[in-house]
Amino acid sequence: MAWSITLGRVYGTAVRIHLTFLLLLLFIWLSSYRMGGAEQAWSGVVYISLLFACVLLHEFGHIFAARRYGIRTPEVTLWPFGGVANLERIPEKPGEELVVALAGPAVNVVIALLLFVVLGASPEAATLARIEDPTSNLLTRLASANLFLVAFNLLPAFPMDGGRVLRALLAYRLGAARATAIAARIGQGFAFLLAFLGLFSSPMLIVIALFIFMAASQEAAGVQMRALSQGLRVEHGMVRAFVSLPPGATVGDAVDALIATTQKEFPVVDGAGMLRGVLTRDAIIKALRETGPGVPVIEVMHRDVPTMPAWARLDGAFRLMSEAGAPAVAVTGEGGRLVGLVTPENVGEMLMVEAARPGFTFGRRRVAGAA
Repeated sequence: MAWSITLGRVYGTAVRIHLTFLLLLLFIWLSSYRMGGAEQAWSGVVYISLLFACVLLHEFGHIFAARRYGIRTPEVTLWPFGGVANLERIPEKPGEELVVALAGPAVNVVIALLLFVVLGASPEAATLARIEDPTSNLLTRLASANLFLVAFNLLPAFPMDGGRVLRALLAYRLGAARATAIAARIGQGFAFLLAFLGLFSSPMLIVIALFIFMAASQEAAGVQMRALSQGLRVEHGMVRAFVSLPPGATVGDAVDALIATTQKEFPVVDGAGMLRGVLTRDAIIKALRETGPGVPVIEVMHRDVPTMPAWARLDGAFRLMSEAGAPAVAVTGEGGRLVGLVTPENVGEMLMVEAARPGFTFGRRRVAGAA
């Protein structure tokens, strides 16, 4: 992820910290220094660092629960507003999503209990309420913060944990697509409420509200896309007419193709019609800026592109793209030759067309021409 630093890996998951988080630590230090000097400034930084260590453990609660169901997590990133675990896919069964969603808050409950029972944090309500008082006991503040994280994350604002719990419960009766649509609308409503409160209290609430709104919209669109693709084959959603590049082409040639077409992904195909890789628009611009137009495309293309036959299920293509982190899925025909591409943009356009047709119902679409 851009603007992030990789701190290390834990059981195959990259732990990253976004640079804006370092700005948050700097802001905490400066504001605490103005109020109480250097000692209070460093105390504030230590508290925030320990708090976000609890947030990271919360995310690993989700990660290890998801791994139980065969779902990997390539990375987890700490932002100023919290942690984001990038699961390769959402759990398919409502019961699995329920377990994964509750695993994170459960970790915070365990941390709070350990702070109370083992380390001697004060359980008195008056003391717990002083979560923002820098003169309060550090362990008590951490215990209070973990209880707050539990309560906040269980709000039914999708895609927060509470919203995922709500979706899982709704999915038992309504199915994943319809449940996601309802949970996403509720989450967007909470986002507007948080943004409104942020106007009169903390700008951070506005940032969190924007994140909730965009994440809810994005995941709802993804689930809707998967619902649309069920029962369809890859050939129904693939791009058939496209411009390809030979292995000997340069970035300059790719720039010409980018300007002359509306494509964002260019397959690199050899003389036998076999795919060598896919060059994306972002890779073209990056290479043009860093190395110039003369570099061969084979040096900057995406090599690990998953392939599927035209008769395979279209929803399987989405999973392959997500798991491989690939910009497209290559569709192969006789002899392994490239015959088409499946890209997120093309399937998104297909979704808009289907949704515009009369009789379309979200989560209960009509499937025509599918086997």
